[in-house]
Amino acid sequence: MQERFLNTGRPMILSLFSGCGGLDLGFETSGFHTGLAFDLRHAAVKSHNHNREHNPAHQIDITNLKLEDLDRLYEARFDPVGVVGGPPCQSFSRGNSNRKDDDPRTKLVRKFFNLALRIHRFRSGLDFIVMENVTEVAKAEEGRLLEREIHRLEQEGFDVFIENTNAVDFGVPQYRKRLILVAINSERSSRDWTGLQKLSLSKTVRDVIFGLEEPVHFSEFSKGHRSSTHLNHLCMTPKSKKFFDGSLKAVRSGGRSFKVLNWDKPSYTVSYGHREVHVHPGGHRRLSVYEAMLLQGFPHDFELLGTLSDQITQVSEAVPPPLAKAVANSIQKVMGYENFSSNASRAAA
Repeated sequence: MQERFLNTGRPMILSLFSGCGGLDLGFETSGFHTGLAFDLRHAAVKSHNHNREHNPAHQIDITNLKLEDLDRLYEARFDPVGVVGGPPCQSFSRGNSNRKDDDPRTKLVRKFFNLALRIHRFRSGLDFIVMENVTEVAKAEEGRLLEREIHRLEQEGFDVFIENTNAVDFGVPQYRKRLILVAINSERSSRDWTGLQKLSLSKTVRDVIFGLEEPVHFSEFSKGHRSSTHLNHLCMTPKSKKFFDGSLKAVRSGGRSFKVLNWDKPSYTVSYGHREVHVHPGGHRRLSVYEAMLLQGFPHDFELLGTLSDQITQVSEAVPPPLAKAVANSIQKVMGYENFSSNASRAAA
């Protein structure tokens, strides 16, 4: 096992459909190292690499990846202990009113497991696989989509667990329901997987964005103005009369396009169309990208690159890092990695 860990004792993962890196960040905070990451969106890859000293993310369609490609990009034999990822979920999402049974994006779930199992068979064997997605993925193809993948995983020696989670239970100030699939190599686990450790207290919108100075409007940003608070403290320029006549201040929700947040409750799900960013509790504008990042649980020093539209897409599609960390912690525990890391640290000393 030792050659699959860095000198620091950190187990190495492969990240697929990595986006800007929310899932990776959670795993890294728990003690893992992202050896390679892949996503198809240019801006997301730039953001992923911008926030890391080493730049493991590449803009590549994973359906075309071969094992020799991984070795070439890693510049050595690539042999991770785990594969993590969130295949695009728009084709499953409840918010997609144009869902189709033959949407090609449904095939990306199978592509995700195809590559993971190829690594498992032809390298040293994976210890675990993690997939994050919307809960509706369990209903895709009348349930057959996940059933097929679970069967494949079990045939390869994995114990498979499905947990329906809500990010608000893990320190994220947001209601965000997600399905987490965890596959554990039954021959290597040190104990049974017991699920994710929830926190006793939930955070509210007030806890993370109250007191911030006003963001820069996009119309000002395009003229060169920048926020002194954060690179991404940028919002769309208010135009609707609802932002000026006070009608949004007291309402709980103004429909899909004007959902107003409550200071003392968690946010609605951070998942926006370009003109559907949630409304600030003050009712006078939509949230800034930075405020949305904080509602997703990103650290204050994390920055997103790309156009305003790119940034909104990235923050909407990201896995909240605190939720990802809870998943990673559960795997550290079941695989006994924390014991290995402690031994490696003592040996280095």
